[in-house]
Amino acid sequence: MKIAVDAMGGDYAPGVCIEGAAQALYDFPDIELVIVGHEKKLAYYLERYGIARHSRISVVPAEPVVEMREPSTTSIRGKKDSSITVCAKLLKEGKVDAMTSPGHTGAIVAATKVLVRTLPGVDRAALITSLPNINGRFLQIDAGANTDCTPLNLVQFALMAEVFASCLMNIESPRIGLLSVGGEAGKGNDLTKETYKILSQMPINFVGNVEGNTIFEGAADILVSDGFSGNVLLKTSEGLAKLLIHWLKEVLSRNPVRVTGAILAKNAFKELKMYGDASEFGGAPLLGLNGICIIGHGSSNPKAVRNAIRVAAECHNLKLNEKIVQRLQECQPFLQQLK
Repeated sequence: MKIAVDAMGGDYAPGVCIEGAAQALYDFPDIELVIVGHEKKLAYYLERYGIARHSRISVVPAEPVVEMREPSTTSIRGKKDSSITVCAKLLKEGKVDAMTSPGHTGAIVAATKVLVRTLPGVDRAALITSLPNINGRFLQIDAGANTDCTPLNLVQFALMAEVFASCLMNIESPRIGLLSVGGEAGKGNDLTKETYKILSQMPINFVGNVEGNTIFEGAADILVSDGFSGNVLLKTSEGLAKLLIHWLKEVLSRNPVRVTGAILAKNAFKELKMYGDASEFGGAPLLGLNGICIIGHGSSNPKAVRNAIRVAAECHNLKLNEKIVQRLQECQPFLQQLK
């Protein structure tokens, strides 16, 4: 299995990408990595981490980099030879089985949408991410790939997430909830009201609307929303987690007794941090794409890059896309009513 790694994406590229790739090579003996990026910049890190002449690694040159400040369309218009676009081309041409990148999310979505296209029966690909709750974790889709959606889009997102939860998280009959401003069926905007009606008739385990104050109480295994609301939820959660850590450090450092208590509870704090450690999951799969694509956080560390490669391999080995197509075909009579 070959996986393309965009080594120029993210805040700390290419160093963390190559270090993460090195970890993946040694941890997963069944994969081959195609490192995409600026050859001269990559050479130093490939030597540093001892994989310059590794038998399961190759380099594909791509000097341009889509910067975070640039428009999403840059990957398909202004910088057609960027590391993101080259990865997408390799995936389109079948030269790799999957791709990963911690780069510009919008640019990755744009490049894969144009080059790789979507699976049969899928109108739009959507980002699925994992967030913590009191029961462990839940899945949220769409996390930012589509700011404007139709009810059909949201229903397809729900079905794709259902397959993902079943295959990769071993959740049988996952509970699917719809993000809204109230728990009752009549609450929300036109999009959520119409989507609620359709999901309630689908052959899925639909648990209804989920309000913001119950999201982290385990109200659902899968939370469905448009990409605008989903991304706001994701970024707000990240910001709140940072604020809570700041407050905790502040109150624990106010006097010697508290400092001593904090030192004694050091291991407990480490364990607490692990609950929200995004690097454990590597990145967000772009579901519905006619290929496997994992998009990492811009601040990805080597562990996150390594795990993004792991998730990409798992999605390929479990034939995730084939199962998504099959599930959509099973529900075609319901979906046909929306077209």
